Amino acid sequence: MSATEASRSFADLLDAVEHRGETFVIVRRGKVIAQLEPAHVASGARVKDVLRRHRIDPAWSEDVDALRSQLVTEERF
Repeated sequence: MSATEASRSFADLLDAVEHRGETFVIVRRGKVIAQLEPAHVASGARVKDVLRRHRIDPAWSEDVDALRSQLVTEERF
């Protein structure tokens, strides 16, 4: 579907995705630029299961500290 078509019928596309589980590929100038599809929602139980199955990496906090020390603080306008 062209980006122009998607723009003109966006509400209908959202309804199709939400109610019928449809997926749409959006094309601009012959190039695929996006895919509109139902969101993959993880339940709390699924998230807890994933966290339970992964072991704690003691070196992780050291890696985070090393990365933070390399950050440069710049004034933002």
